[in-house]
Amino acid sequence: MLHRLVRVTTFALLGGLCLGSFALACGGTNPCMLDDRQYYVEMPTGHDGSTMVPAMIFLHGYKGTGLGSMRWQALKDAAASVGAALIVPQSKGDAWSMDNAPEDFSGGNAPELAFFDAMKADVSTRFAVDPDRMVVVGTSAGGMAAWMLACHRSTSFAGFVPMAGTFWAPVPPACEGPAASVVHIHGDADKTVPLEGRAIGPARQGSVPETLAMYAAHGGFGAATEGTVDDLRCDLQTNAEGAILNFCLFSGGHSFSPRHMLAAWAMLESAGRL
Repeated sequence: MLHRLVRVTTFALLGGLCLGSFALACGGTNPCMLDDRQYYVEMPTGHDGSTMVPAMIFLHGYKGTGLGSMRWQALKDAAASVGAALIVPQSKGDAWSMDNAPEDFSGGNAPELAFFDAMKADVSTRFAVDPDRMVVVGTSAGGMAAWMLACHRSTSFAGFVPMAGTFWAPVPPACEGPAASVVHIHGDADKTVPLEGRAIGPARQGSVPETLAMYAAHGGFGAATEGTVDDLRCDLQTNAEGAILNFCLFSGGHSFSPRHMLAAWAMLESAGRL
């Protein structure tokens, strides 16, 4: 009887440990918890668990979700096609907290900057992701958050790809630290986030041309040359440190294309950022 009791007790303890380990595991559609925030990770297909890989960090738009983004097969396929992990954080509310944002998500930059600092450290511990080859991609409100990170965390990530989003007005007069490599992509007929911005209640979206001019001055970027990448019409700039500031338009409205994300990734690769 005592022998059986020991066996049952041992099984219960081991089972508890296994369940505890399972609860701590994350990946795919199982979120990685970070205090009261969360993010999702999808490693490249066939990854051996130890080889370091680059990463795309995708920031969803207004009322989007990390889980919904992680279930988008085209997004996962795009990351996998370049051998990158896909990391999808979840905003705390309907959108990312930023300075000058409408009241519904007006907590300012500080909470989001702290979250992204913690997320980068956490994901680098849990997964074989190269912390020096992480690229931030954001669409719409996520594009606004990408610009915020480019301005305040330029050395934390290898590059930034804001798509259809910019700062909330007023555009900051300058950014912190050295200039990062930025590829801004926008639809030429976008009415949700027009290039010149628009009012959202008492707040206002910033001007994309003003944002680009500020960042060009901040980073000492040279005169733009015109180029075409895929279906994108681009103004291409570089600075003395080899960073790029590319502004690319496509024919269309407020939309996100994984193909454009890959075009931006290729630009960052060509510039030696990855």
